[in-house]
Amino acid sequence: QVQLVESGGGSVSPGGSLRLSCTASGSIPSVNHMAWFRQAPRKQREMVAAFTDDGSPYSVDPLKSRFTISDDSARNTIYLQMNNLVPEDTAVYYCTAVDHSKTQYWGQGTQVTVSS
Repeated sequence: QVQLVESGGGSVSPGGSLRLSCTASGSIPSVNHMAWFRQAPRKQREMVAAFTDDGSPYSVDPLKSRFTISDDSARNTIYLQMNNLVPEDTAVYYCTAVDHSKTQYWGQGTQVTVSS
């Protein structure tokens, strides 16, 4: 079992920045992949950024210039740095992990609201 706890969400004005954190606990050595997703109101959940199979950071193309995923393995934590936020980034942001048995775990989500 893997438990994920996100933090760092909040309200920010357009053009602002936020850094989300996701700390994992439990069966950490079994985790193969971690990623960030988001779900805006009335929209499907979508991937934002992830680590590739070789551990390289990856952000989806439309967000690549503004969103960056990183990790601190010593703290079992991954981060999502979000810059130049726009209202369309308003969503609940989720951390996810997949273990060696391909079981996927989700955090509870953290709300990000971008408005003036």
